[in-house]
Amino acid sequence: MAKYNYTALEAGTGKETKGTIESASAEQASADLKSRGLRPTGLTEAAAAAAKPAKKDPSRAATAVAAKGGPGKKKTQIVIGRIISIANLTVFTRQLSTLVNAGMPIMRSLETLARQEKNLPFKAVIESLAETIRSGGNFSDGLLQHPKIFDRLYINMVKAGEAGGVLGTVLDRLSKFMEKAERIKGKVKSAMTYPVIIGFVAVGIVSALMVFVIPKFQGIFKTMLKGKPLPELTQYVLNTSNFITGHILATLGICFGVYVLFNVFKRTKFGISVIDWCLIKFPALGPLFLKASIGRFTRTLGTLLSSGVPILQAIIITRDTSGNVHVANALSIVHDRVKRATTSPNRSNPPRFSPTWSVP
Repeated sequence: MAKYNYTALEAGTGKETKGTIESASAEQASADLKSRGLRPTGLTEAAAAAAKPAKKDPSRAATAVAAKGGPGKKKTQIVIGRIISIANLTVFTRQLSTLVNAGMPIMRSLETLARQEKNLPFKAVIESLAETIRSGGNFSDGLLQHPKIFDRLYINMVKAGEAGGVLGTVLDRLSKFMEKAERIKGKVKSAMTYPVIIGFVAVGIVSALMVFVIPKFQGIFKTMLKGKPLPELTQYVLNTSNFITGHILATLGICFGVYVLFNVFKRTKFGISVIDWCLIKFPALGPLFLKASIGRFTRTLGTLLSSGVPILQAIIITRDTSGNVHVANALSIVHDRVKRATTSPNRSNPPRFSPTWSVP
């Protein structure tokens, strides 16, 4: 019989408890804890924990060496952009939920996923999550250390799962939510492929007409009109074509400057507000953008509420993930009214809500 140090959550209250249990194997120790009404989140052998560094788990040591690029060589990882894509993060969440629901402790599940992870930067992230649990922290504490990978939705759902002792169920819901979001995103990209191609082709055709075709019409018009002035619109088009053909570098510089200014503008609060307002007010497509934003909000809110996140906290999280500043402002009003209603001293007769707000 071996002794195991465990960290577990009480099924009823979600309270964290630590202790030592004797069992023939780690699997049997996990089963014994579950029979006591505990949900194990960490399980380590007491003898291994007290052993010297020379007696470390060889598989764990091999993992550490592989992450550094070999013994005696420390490899510096230069990461450009995201460490892991949303699609791969969805796969990681699905695999983790499967292992946890199968009864494997969360720390051992992370160690298993770290050993098979081929993305070295993300492998280091998984190992740091396992190390946080090994040192006595919670899974959500480790997630908080990597805000660029795990957003507020992810972290708060994990917190709710840990508090309720249903981490496996919450991870399963989260993976399904992310998979559905990825499917919708893929459909939108597929639907936008044709319009984007048509737009590029149209810009190319107009550019070719301005540079090669329209200048030839200038001589034809002079011969036909014999000195008479051209219509204003025709003269404007000819002047634009002459400027483009005579100042190619200046034209490219103006296009690049407009692109840079637009990117700077859309990063400001005023620019975000203007662009989001134009999106939801755009003819024909405006209602589609608005429905997409509301659909993202309701889907996220439903997932959070079903996972046990409080309503006020869920509204704040969904407000930040709605994707439109005007929808977010409307949700802020809803949050304030719900908060006033729940904290009103006259709870028996709470104020009635009237739909006085609307999305611009």
